Amino acid sequence: MKCKALLGLASAALLALGLALPAQAADDVIKIGVYLPLTGQNAFGGKLELDGVRLAHKQTPTVLGKNVELVIVDNKSDKVEAANAVKRLTERDEVLAIIGTYGSSLAMAGGDVAERAKTPMVGTSCTSPLVTQGKAYSFRVCFIDPYQGAAAASYAFNDRGYKKAGLLIDVANDYAVGLSAFFKRSFKKLGGEVVAELKYNSGDQDFTAQLTELISKKPDVVFMPAYFAEGAIIMKQARELGATFVIMGGDAMDNPKTLEIAGKAADGFLQTTFPYDLSMPKMSPEAEAFTKAWKEFSPNEAPNVNAALGYNAYNLIIDAIKRAGKADTQAVTDALAATKDLPTALGVLTINATHDAEMPVGVIEYQNGKRVYVGEVIVK
Repeated sequence: MKCKALLGLASAALLALGLALPAQAADDVIKIGVYLPLTGQNAFGGKLELDGVRLAHKQTPTVLGKNVELVIVDNKSDKVEAANAVKRLTERDEVLAIIGTYGSSLAMAGGDVAERAKTPMVGTSCTSPLVTQGKAYSFRVCFIDPYQGAAAASYAFNDRGYKKAGLLIDVANDYAVGLSAFFKRSFKKLGGEVVAELKYNSGDQDFTAQLTELISKKPDVVFMPAYFAEGAIIMKQARELGATFVIMGGDAMDNPKTLEIAGKAADGFLQTTFPYDLSMPKMSPEAEAFTKAWKEFSPNEAPNVNAALGYNAYNLIIDAIKRAGKADTQAVTDALAATKDLPTALGVLTINATHDAEMPVGVIEYQNGKRVYVGEVIVK
C-alpha cells in the first residue's frame, strides 16, 4: 500500500509540472484494432468473423510477453463509418495493427485511412483487388475476385460442362459487379457463351422480370454473386417460376442463413468459397484444431468459414509480431509482407507481392438440404 501511495504522489507531482506519466501499464499491452460490420446489411458476416477473432485471441492472449487487447469498433456496414472507425483506432487508440473487414467497399474506405496512418491492416473477406492495390499497409487472408471469378468459370465450364451462362448482377454492389465481370471474362475465354446479363439493385425483393428473361435465354448456369439474403430469395423465386438452370454464387453466399431462407430451392446451388467446411473429406491438422476449438467456444453454432477467416487474420498478425520481434508498426508490416507457407485453418497461406493470400478456391454444392464440399479449384 505504501508503494502505491508513493507512486500516486509521484504521478500527481509529474502532472502538476505538466509532464507526461510513464506508460508503465501501456507498455505491457499490445492493442489490435478490429473494425467489422456488427450492425447494418453485413452484420451477420461481421459478427461471425468477430467470433473467430475472439476465439483466436482466447487461445493466444499474449505475444512477446505482453497482453493483447482487442479494440473493437462497429463500422455499421457503411463506408463513412468504416473510415471513421479506422481513424479512431489509429489516432485515439493507437493500435499496432488492424483486423477488418467483411465487405470490400468497407475495406477500401478503411484502408485509405490506415495507409495514411502507416498502420498495417489485415482484411478478412474483402475480395476486391482494389483493397490492396497500390497499398503498402493493406493485406488480407482471403483470395481476390479475379481469381475467384476465374475459378468459378473454370469449375462451371470444365468440371460441370456448362457451355451457356447468364449473369444476374447487383449493380449497386462493387463486389457483385467486379466478380461478375471476372466470371464473364474467364467463361468466354474458355469458350463459353454468355447469353444474358440482367441487373438489379441491393434491397430489391421481386426478381420476376429478370428471372423470366433469363429463363427465356435457356442458360445452363446463372452466375449470381449476391449476398446471402437476396441470393436465397432469388433461388426461391427462380424455382417458383420453373427455372431449370443451375444457380451459382460466390463467397458472399457462404452463410448458414442461406439454407434457412431458401429451403428446398437451394438444392443444386453451387458456390465458390474459402477452403474450409465441415463436409470436407480431408481436413488439415490446423482445420481440425480450429473445428475442435470452435465447438468448445460456441457449442450451439456450427463452425463456419467466416469465423475461420477472422481466426486466421488474428493469428497472421500474431505470427508477424513474433517474427518482427517488437511491437513496431513498420516491423510488423514488413513481417506480414514476408509471410510464406504459414499453416492455417484455411490451408497453407502465403502473402504474395500484392499483399493478397494465395490459397485454393473451394466449391460447395447444396444437396438435399445440406452443404457438401465437392472440391477445390486452382487456376493457373
